[in-house]
Amino acid sequence: MKKAIILLSGGLDSATTCAIAKSQGFELYGLSFFYGQRHQVELESAQKIVNFFQFKEYKIANIDLRIFGGSALTSDIEVPKNNIIENQNYNSPIPITYVPARNTIFLSYALAFAEVVQSFDIFIGVNAVDYSGYPDCRKEFIDAFQTLANLACASSSQNIGSFKIHTPLIALKKSEIIKKGVELGVDYSITHSCYDPQIIDGENYACGTCDSCLIRLDGFKKAGLNDKVKYI
Repeated sequence: MKKAIILLSGGLDSATTCAIAKSQGFELYGLSFFYGQRHQVELESAQKIVNFFQFKEYKIANIDLRIFGGSALTSDIEVPKNNIIENQNYNSPIPITYVPARNTIFLSYALAFAEVVQSFDIFIGVNAVDYSGYPDCRKEFIDAFQTLANLACASSSQNIGSFKIHTPLIALKKSEIIKKGVELGVDYSITHSCYDPQIIDGENYACGTCDSCLIRLDGFKKAGLNDKVKYI
């Protein structure tokens, strides 16, 4: 069976990506990160997704991006609320929730994992339609990283195989992503998207007003479905 490395955040995009990879006949190998993020609860959701899709192997890499800061997700900068930018494009301002070089770092780790387990397929749930405007979610970035991967690794240089970075969601609207996931049996109640979650009486609640929550809620609304995640 073909092996796929899945970059798993615990959100609805990565859960849908898992479902797509599995539907294509891949055996799933998951990789998540504890990187000092404000929304560490996402790792609980990632583990639920791993269990749901019966991953072959799952790892959590511990790295500290808080030593650099520069983002509302990895520092004490306040997460913007009710601030979603309509019609986001490449020339729009980069929001403060962007974590510098995050996907470059994550994909590099995924590439190392892929070499070890002899996988040539890496899946990442980036999206360039309904998204927050991060530059490392664009097709140009993914294409450039795939080129780098095939220049940098022993497997490709020895002609054992060529790496492919799969981005099955990159051109989909959030509502289309949700509909696709529902078709493939994804349980979105186990996912987490909020940048600024709160724990109330021992339960996790999404804020409902950060960019990520607003994009998610709008996606469910346009898909004609109810989001079962708890909101404040």
